[in-house]
Amino acid sequence: MSGSKYLLLALPSSVARSNDPEDAFTALTGAISSSLNNASIYRFPIPGFKIGTLDALVLQADELEKLDANVEGAVAKVVDVLRSTVGEGNAQGHKTVNDKPVGDYLQGFSWNKIKYRSDKSIAQLLDSLQKEVISLDNDIKTKYSAYQQVKSNLVSVQRKQTGNLSTKSLAPILKQSDFVPPSEYLQTQLIAVPKQLERDWLKSYETLSPMVVPRSSREIQRDSEYILYSCVVFKKHNVEFANKARAAKFTPREFTWSEGAAEEDEREARDVEAHERRLSGETLRLARTGYSDLFQAWVHVKALRVFVESVLRYGLPLEFVSAIIQTKAKHAKKIKAQLDSAYNYLGGNAFGRDKNGNIKDDVGDLGAAMLGDTEYSAYCYFEFDAI
Repeated sequence: MSGSKYLLLALPSSVARSNDPEDAFTALTGAISSSLNNASIYRFPIPGFKIGTLDALVLQADELEKLDANVEGAVAKVVDVLRSTVGEGNAQGHKTVNDKPVGDYLQGFSWNKIKYRSDKSIAQLLDSLQKEVISLDNDIKTKYSAYQQVKSNLVSVQRKQTGNLSTKSLAPILKQSDFVPPSEYLQTQLIAVPKQLERDWLKSYETLSPMVVPRSSREIQRDSEYILYSCVVFKKHNVEFANKARAAKFTPREFTWSEGAAEEDEREARDVEAHERRLSGETLRLARTGYSDLFQAWVHVKALRVFVESVLRYGLPLEFVSAIIQTKAKHAKKIKAQLDSAYNYLGGNAFGRDKNGNIKDDVGDLGAAMLGDTEYSAYCYFEFDAI
């Protein structure tokens, strides 16, 4: 579903009179039944984990929230890499998890017990997930940086082949006869002159610096924007001549004649193009794999958040049902309102209703300080977009 939003929640089994998780899931489905034409609901099974002290759980809840944000950022960066590598329109097709669309992965989610062993403590799982995310993020960053560098090199090489006379390679244009013979005193200067300044060049080049050989300017080639001229100057005034030419809006071109320069340029272009193609493929493969692995890590972090939050909210023994709702962003508020209507009683007095039937917030200043800017829900609830 394009533009999907996912609502991840957990409710105590006591929302069903039987206290059975299956009945609780059925009750949850019934609570949003009027919205199901715009949404789909699936079980989101979470295994039991080793639970430490209450203080440890509270700290782990904070750490998981931070890790959640970090992984989301890493996933977003991989998406940017995909877009840069294959283009905005093609990136979507590469955003798969285990070669399946994101929606299919979330609908059929099951905890990866091989990669993230559920017999480990929450602290160990947290540490493992953090290390995995940092490693994947660094690998992708390194490869993408190398790819960007070779792309930049390719642009430079292509500019040398296809640009105007102020930027392109001069090797295919110039002949040895365009230069004065090797001399202790004289040197040929090459200048790209904008067409509209041609008259200025012809009038002024002999006076740009001392010791310019009179009437030495020769036109070599012209394009739609520039004319390439040569002239002869004494070597000791070469730098001054170039600086004065630049100040007059002419473009000095550095070039040393050598046999085979044109062939060397062609060889360099072929090598850089081949390197760019190879790195593009490597970057794409790594980004596809990175997206899959990071998205899975992200969903496992969310599963841990649901587990920890459920323990903190609903206590022991662990009797809760977790589910994921897939909907369009524009329908999320309606579904959340239906969930609130059905389950705000789980928040106790803090979420009672006034005489007009509106939700009454009696949490007060202390509660606001505890909750910060987060919109508090009476039950375990997280929203996220499929990046």
